[in-house]
Amino acid sequence: MHPPYRQDYVSISLTGQGSGGYNNSKQWRRQSCWRKWKQLSRLQRSLILFILLLLFICGIASYPTVTEHLRGLTDEEQDTDSNSVLKPVIPHVLPEPIKQDHPALPEQLSQRKLSNRRGPPVLQNRLQRKGNTSDTVAEDKPAGDQKEGEEEGVISWPGVVIDTEQATEGTKEKEDSPANPEAKSSKESVSRLEAVREAFRHAWKGYKDFAWGHDELRPISKSYSEWFGLGLTLIDALDTMWILGLKEEFEEAKAWVATELTFNKNVDVNLFESTIRILGGLLSTYHLTGDSMFLDKAKEIGSRLMPAFNTPSKIPYSDVNIGKGTAHPPRWTSDSTVAEVTSIQLEFRELSRLTQDPQYEAAVAEVMNQVHKLDGKLDGLVPMFINTNNGQFTHQGIYTLGARADSYYEYLLKQWIQGGKKENQLLEDYLQAIEGVKKNLLQTSSPNGLTFVGEVSHGQFSPKMDHLVCFLPGTLALGAHSGLAADHMDLAKQLMETCYQMYVQMETGLSPEIVHFNMHQGSTRDIDVKLADRHNLLRPETVESLFYMYRFTKDHKYQDWGWEILQNFNKYTKVSSGGYTSINNVRDPEYPSPRDKMESFFLGETLKYLYLLFSDDTNLISLDQYVFNTEAHPLPVWPSTA
Repeated sequence: MHPPYRQDYVSISLTGQGSGGYNNSKQWRRQSCWRKWKQLSRLQRSLILFILLLLFICGIASYPTVTEHLRGLTDEEQDTDSNSVLKPVIPHVLPEPIKQDHPALPEQLSQRKLSNRRGPPVLQNRLQRKGNTSDTVAEDKPAGDQKEGEEEGVISWPGVVIDTEQATEGTKEKEDSPANPEAKSSKESVSRLEAVREAFRHAWKGYKDFAWGHDELRPISKSYSEWFGLGLTLIDALDTMWILGLKEEFEEAKAWVATELTFNKNVDVNLFESTIRILGGLLSTYHLTGDSMFLDKAKEIGSRLMPAFNTPSKIPYSDVNIGKGTAHPPRWTSDSTVAEVTSIQLEFRELSRLTQDPQYEAAVAEVMNQVHKLDGKLDGLVPMFINTNNGQFTHQGIYTLGARADSYYEYLLKQWIQGGKKENQLLEDYLQAIEGVKKNLLQTSSPNGLTFVGEVSHGQFSPKMDHLVCFLPGTLALGAHSGLAADHMDLAKQLMETCYQMYVQMETGLSPEIVHFNMHQGSTRDIDVKLADRHNLLRPETVESLFYMYRFTKDHKYQDWGWEILQNFNKYTKVSSGGYTSINNVRDPEYPSPRDKMESFFLGETLKYLYLLFSDDTNLISLDQYVFNTEAHPLPVWPSTA
C-alpha cells in the first residue's frame, strides 16, 4: 500500500523582537537540514545517495579528458600567438607499399580496422582551369587509436584478412628524396616498378597456391572458378611476367602451357574472350620470347575457333565448342554483340601473317566490310547488337561507347596502325565515329564541368558512363600520336581527368563500374553512383589510358594518379593469403564487401599497364613498334613492304 498522501508546505513565522528574533546560526541550520533529511523516506534517501555517488564517479572518470582538453586549448592559443599566418593544409598523400617479407597476417582476426574516410566525395584539386583550389583532406586516424585485438594495417572480414599495411610508409619517399629532381624521379620510378612486381607476385602466389591451372582465383575462399577450363589467368599473365622480368614465375607457367594445356576439350568457349585472352596472349608471348611452342598453341586454338564463322551472314556466332568443332549463338538470341565480332581482328590478322594462311584474316575482314556498309549508324556510331542470320543491326537506336560497343572503335584505329596506316576504310570509320561522339555523346557535368561520354537511347541522352569508356582517352592519344588531329589529344586530356575523378570522388579511391553525371545547374556534386553500380572488378581501362597519356606527354601527374590507384587496390582489395578480390561497394571503405574473384585481366592488363606507366623506358613495348589488343597483349606493327 502507498502511504497516505501528505501535503508538503512551507511555514513562515514572524515573531516580535521579544521572542529572540531570527536565529541564523550554523548549528541551527545543521539541525534543520538533519531534521529535513530524517523526514525523507528510506527510498528517497537511497535515491539521493545513489545519484550523488554516480555524479562522483562520473566526475573522476572525466577529469583526465577535461584537463587534457584545457591543456590543448592552451597550446593552441600559444601556437596562434606565435604563428599569426595560417599554415597550409597538407593534402592526403597516398602511401607507398612495403616489401612483403613480413610474416603472413593471421586469418582469424575478428576485428576490423576502421579505414580513413576521404570525407564527402567532392572534386579534388585538379580542375585548375575551373579555378577550384580546394582539396579534400582525409583525417588520419592516430596510430594508437584502435581497439584491443586490432592489428594496424588490416581490414578483417569474415574468412579473409585484407592487408592495408602499405598505409604505414606513405611519406618515406618525401623524407628520403634527394634534392635533385631527376634523381628523385628515377628513385621514385624504381620504387613504383618494384611495387607493381610485388603486387604481381602476391596475386600470383594466390593463383599458384589455390587455383593453379584453372581459369580464375577465388582468393577469399582459397579456391577457383572455371569459365572455359583453359587456365585463363595463367595464359593472360604470360607476357606480363615477361615484361615485368619475373623469369622464375614465367618459366613455371611456360612449363604448364607446354605440358598441361590442351584444347581438345568438349567445352563451349566465347569466341571474343578466347580470342583476346588466349590467342592474343599466346601470340604476344611468342613475339616477346621467340619460343615457337607458343605459336604452335596459338595455331591450334585459332583453328578450333574458326567454326564460329560458319553462319549464313558470315557474322560469327558468340560460342564455339572447341572439342566438337561446332558453334552456336547464345540460347536466348541469334544476335552477337557488335564489340565482340569486331574486336577479334588484330589477333586473327596476325595469325594469318605468321602462318601464311589467309583464312583467318579473310574471315575477320569480311565482318569489318559488312559493318562498314550497314545502315543504322548514328554519325558513325554503331548499335550494340548484330544478327548472325541476316547480318543486320538489331535493337537499333541505342548508342554507347560502353559495354557491347566499346572495342569496335578501339580496333578501327588499331587495325589501321597494325597494317601500316594503309587501310583508309578503317581510318575513315574511326574518324567519323569520333565526330559522332563529339556531336551526340559528349557533355559536361555540373558544377565542375567534367567532360564525359554519355549514351543515346532512341533520341534521348543519358548521362551514364561505364568505366569501360575510360579506354577512350588512351585511344584518342594513340591516334594523335599516329598523326591524327591534335584536338584528339585535347579531348583525351579532358576525358582522362574525368576518369581520374571517377576514382578520387569515391571513398575508397576506386572507381565504380558505372557512374551518372549531374548536368543540372545547382548540383552540388558531379558524380552519382547507383547502388547496383558500386562494384569494382579491378578493371584496367583507366590505368591503360594513363599509360598512353604519360608515354606521349611525359606529364608526371599521370604516373601519380596511377600510383594512387595502385595504393587503393592494395588497401581495399588485397587478400593476405594471396591474390586480390573484386569488391561490391567502392563507397564504403570500412567494409567494401569482397566478391571473392580475381579476374584474369587484373594480371593480364591492370598490373601490366601500371608497370608500363611507371617505366620511363619508351623502348619497353614501343608504341611505334607494337599495338596492344584489347586485353593488353602487344602485337607487332607490320613492317612496311613499300
